[in-house]
Amino acid sequence: MQRLAEILGALHYLRAICGANEGQTWRNEMQALIDADAPGGDRRERLIGSFNRGYRGFQQTYRTCTPAANIAIRRYLDEGAKIARDITARYAN
Repeated sequence: MQRLAEILGALHYLRAICGANEGQTWRNEMQALIDADAPGGDRRERLIGSFNRGYRGFQQTYRTCTPAANIAIRRYLDEGAKIARDITARYAN
């Protein structure tokens, strides 16, 4: 869950600088993740910290969209989708 939160934070930043015009989409996905998991106290703070770490990590590296940023986006979309599928498969029933 923490890795997925970090990916969502990274995507929130990277997609915005690369002109995706998605607004708060990735932040809203993070909120939906928190709402679905309903973590308490420390766990909630760790998830939020992971989201912020993903965002800030790329904020410090990229000021504009670059080919490397686009590669990172594609990789994070793929990794995030895999993690989401794995979580769903594991906890759906």
